[in-house]
Amino acid sequence: MKAFNRFIFHPRNLLLVCSALVVITHSSCENKRNDIMKIAAKPIVPSQSGKGITMLWSDSTELKIKLKAPVMTKFDKGVKEPMTILPKGVDVVFYDEKGKPATTLKANYGVMFEQSRRMEVKYNVEVVNINGEKLNTEHLIWDEQKKKIISDAFVKITTAKEIIMGKGLISNQDFTQYEIQEITGTLRLDDKDM
Repeated sequence: MKAFNRFIFHPRNLLLVCSALVVITHSSCENKRNDIMKIAAKPIVPSQSGKGITMLWSDSTELKIKLKAPVMTKFDKGVKEPMTILPKGVDVVFYDEKGKPATTLKANYGVMFEQSRRMEVKYNVEVVNINGEKLNTEHLIWDEQKKKIISDAFVKITTAKEIIMGKGLISNQDFTQYEIQEITGTLRLDDKDM
């Protein structure tokens, strides 16, 4: 115990400890300040933004997809992958080979990723196919390259004769061929229920 007391109260040791604390505190503050300055120096600013947006995708002059959004913000710099954020919702119409609307997709929020060619939508997601079958979920990914719709969230599919619920879904882009990953329930509907 005496050795400990002598170490703390010896003037040379006290000066050495105080000097070390000043250096540690000063370098710690410098790192935090430098990190903050780096963040402040590179703000992520949208390259484009707009209201009342309509985007069209076509193939050989045939309309394939129409997207409408009340607000769009596009980011090209300062992000890992260029993206377009649709913070106020999105409506998408997929057209068949005859140019007629086949499938619709609606959601309260969306993000489109340009390089990977996929769109992620969230909150009150609804997909309706040409047969009138309806998918409801809170999270969905549309993979444009694979022409697939994928979800890992709870899904509810309403057809003319039944309601199917489950967790996770894989479907073709027009939502006419789908597979629910984990079915949690099926409810058969009579004509009088409709």
